[in-house]
Amino acid sequence: MDLLVEKQHFRQDWSTAIEIGGKAAAQNLADIAAMGARPTALLVGLAAPGDLPVAWVEDLATGLAQECGRAGAAVAGGDISAAPLIMVAITALGDLGGRPPVTRGGARPGDQVAVAGLLGHSAAGLALLAAGRTGPAGLLAEHRWPHPDYPAGPEAARLGATAMIDVSDGLVQDLGHVAGQSGVRIDLESDRLPQDDALRAAAVALGKQDSLDWILTGGEDHALAATFPPGAALPTRWSVVGRVSAGDGVRVDSRRVEGMSGWEHFR
Repeated sequence: MDLLVEKQHFRQDWSTAIEIGGKAAAQNLADIAAMGARPTALLVGLAAPGDLPVAWVEDLATGLAQECGRAGAAVAGGDISAAPLIMVAITALGDLGGRPPVTRGGARPGDQVAVAGLLGHSAAGLALLAAGRTGPAGLLAEHRWPHPDYPAGPEAARLGATAMIDVSDGLVQDLGHVAGQSGVRIDLESDRLPQDDALRAAAVALGKQDSLDWILTGGEDHALAATFPPGAALPTRWSVVGRVSAGDGVRVDSRRVEGMSGWEHFR
């Protein structure tokens, strides 16, 4: 279950109602995939001012429906109420197909850490929007409406994933949840983290040295991060980016991460 609040999670001057609906669906359906399940349905609660145009609400529903269709799910019901600003609350449901859920607490020393999906694109898109820049357009689009790799979740479960999480608050922060609940240490290798041309172009446009901090701390791409037994053969959609060892916390290139965290609601 997740909650989107206007001006906290989205801005109407940056995103259309269709994009907001698609993003709201994606970030909830990704949580289902991250437990190894197939998404099946959403329950949607909407609170909004009474003068919000009906067409805006219809576009929001269109975005929800389009992303549900991509994931093989549907909107099954919900509720509506008045409020001084727009709030969208979604509960997502899924089917594990008889398998136990993949939780955050099963990573073991020796496991390999892998990711499926984009990292840093949404954060780069947000930085471009905040700076008034218009490109690269793909990064802006990924911030407005991420497209998680839903089949990767059940696939990871079938491959024996020991722990899994979707990257909603930043790779370091979310893998920190896995490390904490599993009682292990996670070591990431920066040269294995995917930095593509779009991220490099955004970094240059904004006067940054590189895009690594977007990859490590930027959330809302909703990539999946999972741990797999050593030696597990992974399909090409999964990129190995580190290892699990005895200890605690997350390290990048063997250095303990200090002052590097992702999204925090009350900061």
